[in-house]
Amino acid sequence: MKPFKNEAFTDFTKKKNESAFLEALEKVRGELGNEYPLIIDGEKIFTEDKISSINPSNVSQVVGKVSKATPELANRAIEIAGAKFEEWKHVPAKKRAAYLLKAARLMRKRKFEFASWMVFEVGKNWAEADGDVAEAIDFMEFYAREMMRYDKGIKLVKIKGEDNRQYYIPLGVGVVIPPWNFPLAILVGMTTAAFVTGNTVVLKPSSDSPVIAYKFMELLEEIGLPKGVVNFLPGSGGLIGDMLVAHPLTRFISFTGSREVGLRINELAAKAQPGQKWIKRVTAEMGGKDAILVDDELKSIEDAAAGVISSAFGFQGQKCSACSRVIVSEKIYDKFVDLLADKAANIKVGPAENNPGMAAVINKRSEENILKYISKAVEEGGRIAFGGNKPDENGYFINPTIIADVKPGDTIAQEEIFGPVLAVIKTKDFDEGLQIVNGTEYGLTGAAYSKNKKKVKKAYRDFFVGNLYINRKCTGALVGVHPFGGFNMSGTCSKAGGFDYLLLFMQTKIVAEKKLG
Repeated sequence: MKPFKNEAFTDFTKKKNESAFLEALEKVRGELGNEYPLIIDGEKIFTEDKISSINPSNVSQVVGKVSKATPELANRAIEIAGAKFEEWKHVPAKKRAAYLLKAARLMRKRKFEFASWMVFEVGKNWAEADGDVAEAIDFMEFYAREMMRYDKGIKLVKIKGEDNRQYYIPLGVGVVIPPWNFPLAILVGMTTAAFVTGNTVVLKPSSDSPVIAYKFMELLEEIGLPKGVVNFLPGSGGLIGDMLVAHPLTRFISFTGSREVGLRINELAAKAQPGQKWIKRVTAEMGGKDAILVDDELKSIEDAAAGVISSAFGFQGQKCSACSRVIVSEKIYDKFVDLLADKAANIKVGPAENNPGMAAVINKRSEENILKYISKAVEEGGRIAFGGNKPDENGYFINPTIIADVKPGDTIAQEEIFGPVLAVIKTKDFDEGLQIVNGTEYGLTGAAYSKNKKKVKKAYRDFFVGNLYINRKCTGALVGVHPFGGFNMSGTCSKAGGFDYLLLFMQTKIVAEKKLG
């Protein structure tokens, strides 16, 4: 295999690419409203109860209707995955990796089609959707190569008279629970990491993005992945989620989502069930309250403001890595707030298919929650420097919102909002700014802008996050380049897309053989 190389992003300023994407949008538009089954051991099962996936930019448009699993079907999926594991774990690593490489090739050919589904289903503009597909391709290419590296084993210290070897073996049945905000990339990364390492999977997609998840299942069928290796089980978290986590045959849970759900999964998994033979392994990524610290010693206040705006409002702020707090030196505070407001005013808000700067947030519940946070911020003394309201659109739209004069302990400076709301906090100096940065229960991503090398060195040491960026935005982690995952209530610091990640899906076996004669 050639060395890994990140998938290139599409340049939509080129007419050829723009035309091709518009064509893909029309193709997907013609398939909206279709019904999709769940899949267990390759069998496609339609149920009466269904998830209706709605276009958040056009609430009257149904993207698709996906069958919901019952507890009985959930139990069947786990048992099937358990039985299939006994066969799949013996498939050579090279063959398992080949499935990923084939899937990556096919996805690359249909890049715009996969991206178009995300435009309709979760409200990503063209660039955000294109980037999501590129990351999904990267995960498959990277993890295929990583599996081949791990398959070589580890060189141990040699002693006379013994042949000693270290192997990596799979864990068993994994429950994979991906989020809706990266409905292809994270789902693909978690799922393929699980099965390329020899495990079998029960995949429970988000109820806000089940159609794009099904499209990936179609791809797995097309590449000939054996039946039962990945089982597709959409459904209610309350109805089947707890059951999947608690099932005695479940060996590990790979989760990305909210802090509340992640802690619930960790608690359930920690309790041994009758017949359970192992301590379950939980890998959880649970969000953030990410900050960008802006020093007064800057090469360009303009670059810093642009980085903050991109980090705060890309995909409507619905990224766990999004900048939701910007902490600014008092020497440049007023000027910086004005610059942020000017830049936010240039963000076009509208339906995702029209490729705006910002589209709708994911659903009605999220919209209402975000508006409540904005009201709470004003009640606590915040000043709306820009936005704070809804545009007149037929969807869950909220204008980019900048709230100045926020205090470090205010609600919007502490709680994850997951929307286009940026809190601006004043700091007297860089040291106090670092204290504010670390003053939440999260520790996922962050950034610091400064040309002072001593301050930058201090950020390296004291800015407590899993992914720190210097003089650039705090979003946009690349597979293999920026392994992703954070500290504290941000999760278990799994470092997805990194050289340690596949270890989370395997266990180590040592074989020592004494030489005879």
